Amino acid sequence: MTEKQYVYFFGEGTKDMKKLLGGKGANLSEMTNIGLPVPQGFTITTETCIQYYENGQKYPDGLMDQVEKNMKKLEKSMGLNFGDANDPLLVSVRSGAAVSMPGMMDTILNLGLNDKTVAGLIKKTGNKRFGMDSYRRFIQMFGDVVMEVEHAKFEKAIQHIKDKKGVKFDTELTAEDLEELVADYKKIVEKEKGMSFPQEPMEQLKMAINAVFSSWNNKRAITYRNLNDIPHSLGTAVNVQAMVFGNMGDNSGTGVAFTRNPSTGEKKVYGEYLTNAQGEDVVAGIRTPKDLDKLNDEMPEIYKQLMEIFEKLEKHYKDMQDMEFTFQEGRLYMLQTRTGKRTAAAALQVAVDMVKEGLIDKKTAVMRVTPEQINQLLHKQLDKKAKEKANLIAKGLPASPGAAVGKVVFDAETAVKESELYKVVLVRTETSPEDIQGMSVAQGILTARGGMTSHAAVVARGMGKCCVAGCESIKVNEAEQYFTVKNIKINKGDYITLDGSTGEVFLGEIAVVDPELSGNFEIFMGWVDGFRKIGVRTNADTPKDADVARKFGAEGIGLCRTEHMFFEGVRIKAMREMIVAGSVEGRKKALAKLLPMQKEDFTGIFKVMHGLPVTIRLLDPPLHEFLPTEEEDIKEIAKELGMSYEDMKATIVSLHEINPMLGHRGCRLSITYPEICDMQARAIFEAAAELTKAGVKVIPEVMIPVVGIVNEVRILKKQIVEIAHKVMKEYGIEFEFKVGTMIEIPRACITADEIATEAQFFSFGTNDLTQLTFGFSRDDFGKFLPEYLEKGILEKDPFAVLDQIGVGSLIKIAIEKGKSVRKDLKVGICGEHGGEPSSVEFCANLGLNYVSCSPYRVPIARLAAAQAAIKKDEAFLISK
Repeated sequence: MTEKQYVYFFGEGTKDMKKLLGGKGANLSEMTNIGLPVPQGFTITTETCIQYYENGQKYPDGLMDQVEKNMKKLEKSMGLNFGDANDPLLVSVRSGAAVSMPGMMDTILNLGLNDKTVAGLIKKTGNKRFGMDSYRRFIQMFGDVVMEVEHAKFEKAIQHIKDKKGVKFDTELTAEDLEELVADYKKIVEKEKGMSFPQEPMEQLKMAINAVFSSWNNKRAITYRNLNDIPHSLGTAVNVQAMVFGNMGDNSGTGVAFTRNPSTGEKKVYGEYLTNAQGEDVVAGIRTPKDLDKLNDEMPEIYKQLMEIFEKLEKHYKDMQDMEFTFQEGRLYMLQTRTGKRTAAAALQVAVDMVKEGLIDKKTAVMRVTPEQINQLLHKQLDKKAKEKANLIAKGLPASPGAAVGKVVFDAETAVKESELYKVVLVRTETSPEDIQGMSVAQGILTARGGMTSHAAVVARGMGKCCVAGCESIKVNEAEQYFTVKNIKINKGDYITLDGSTGEVFLGEIAVVDPELSGNFEIFMGWVDGFRKIGVRTNADTPKDADVARKFGAEGIGLCRTEHMFFEGVRIKAMREMIVAGSVEGRKKALAKLLPMQKEDFTGIFKVMHGLPVTIRLLDPPLHEFLPTEEEDIKEIAKELGMSYEDMKATIVSLHEINPMLGHRGCRLSITYPEICDMQARAIFEAAAELTKAGVKVIPEVMIPVVGIVNEVRILKKQIVEIAHKVMKEYGIEFEFKVGTMIEIPRACITADEIATEAQFFSFGTNDLTQLTFGFSRDDFGKFLPEYLEKGILEKDPFAVLDQIGVGSLIKIAIEKGKSVRKDLKVGICGEHGGEPSSVEFCANLGLNYVSCSPYRVPIARLAAAQAAIKKDEAFLISK
């Protein structure tokens, strides 16, 4: 039986073996294979790490035999011996996951040093300072990473010696100072751990390998993986590599470089270096690194070699590279290369430039930019340097990206009034539709309750507003106009700053940076649409929203919510008159006032979306949402409507529902009060008729919400079609239109074949479909969501990322059943999942006609759809 290979010597692997060798190990092998100066070494595979954990943190059988065998090979290739007192081989031990996680796991340098080998190193090099500097670094790193001695204790010891000698930098300490420091470090280890610092090199190596494997599950690594959607099951590789030394004097050094500027994407090498230093010095900021260009003056031959290698690596990998290098006594070595992390602006610039340079094709460019990077480009952002110094006071859900800075206000009316004087941030326990005007003028919204698809979140994303929702650590006192968090009281008029991309809340003002969409954005999105196969529409309720979305490439409106049109001054009064009317005639009279206003709304939206379909959802929320809840407001509105306070209060009480989400709403309202449906349908079709006469191409699609029974659709469709034909006759003109339904109730999915006999299109309202499938209230879910995620009950928030197994199966059933009776059934999705990349990919693969999302997420959905199409095509080619 062939022994399983746990260890690969550099050169035995390739760059395509990242899953097995980790990114670092695969790339070290690749650089070896293409002839770059790489210090030799070997990689212990990620599979070994996985087995280590599965075996109760014990090595698999045969691992150490393979490590020792490869160590002998390394000794032979370097002409040095590990542990030899006269001519010692020293190694670095580094982590290396399949997906780059910079700085998240652990590294040990100069391993193999002890009291005997350090003497041999000094004798060989004739440089006592170098030997002692290397030994003190090793004890500090090994003590911290492997033996878990508090890092600060070592720092305190070195600072004590620097203060005693009156010097600022480590490099100013003499060999004798460092020798004293080595003795101090060893005493610290003995005091803290009750044992002497390990002197046996092979024991040091085993302990270091253990530490690297253990670092896979350290807190910062787990957090990084959670934030970047990296699976916890991948494991890390361990790279054991012969040491080269940048701290051997002024003709030695170390540095980090990118083949292009990672901030702007400019095609110019960007890097820093230090002479007489080791790698961690550049990163730690103990000394200020020099700009890489200065190396051309100090060591022109090394600089020239670096530039040639950088060009070779970028052409080989066909992407921007992030590299580490060391030069030892005038000789250059490459220690690492990996795909460089970059800003959103840089990602776009690099992708477009590399296509122009012929380095990559458009398909590769489209796959290089992430939907999240497109998201970052579209919203204001906080200045990173200013943010680092700011006072973070709370964290909620990152409901809508961007940045918001303003004075705190606690109600919509104040927001409207005071926004004329200064910028405001609206803070609410939770928002309601009545807050819409306040939300529209606020820089951002902060709520103590609610989730990623709560009212605040959905409306904020639609407006492109920054929003932090479900920030449960804040306690809002709306009556007295303040909120508290961590013993801090923030009053009305105090400044706060929100980061909608992270959910962070800061006290005071932080500078913001406006996004600048370069010409590259249009070029890139043009390529995106060349690969995309699924349509992308927008959720928009106003001509302004529709215009923003169309400029971002929306191909129609997938959801126009009519209820948002009723909350302005004159309209809300007419709406309330309709609700309190005691007869059909009274309701019709009030609705007659709303008809021209509603028609004006649709006219504006149809004009903006000229030639594109517009799906209009009939009235959805329960009527009590349009009535006041505060006593003073009830009295005022009763007086305004010519009613007694008692009658108004009785009406509000009669409309109260135990569970409004499952109550008198959606199609149930139109069936109970057909005059509401009459008014809305007439407004839609009169606007369509008038614009059609004027030469504007209008494609209205009337959507019936909250349907669970085919007869609900049958009754309302008949009513809507009759009104459409009446309006066409009255105007003497014909126009195309459709009547369909929102699928948001599980029963509608199961009986979709019945519903499709009447409905001409399905639009999946995944917010409510998720709510009803799980039995979770989306506004209260935030109270226990953290526990569900932490304990692995849920992988993701199902209101943010579509549950493909449960909700996705219902969608699949509905499509299959619906198309079995209506072959040309148009199918889309209009919940908030329509702008979430993995959900868009699911919809594209399922064969939906379109996804619909808020205006500012349209480019994100376009890119996600293109990437889904490319991945599907590539998977098909592989299967062939």
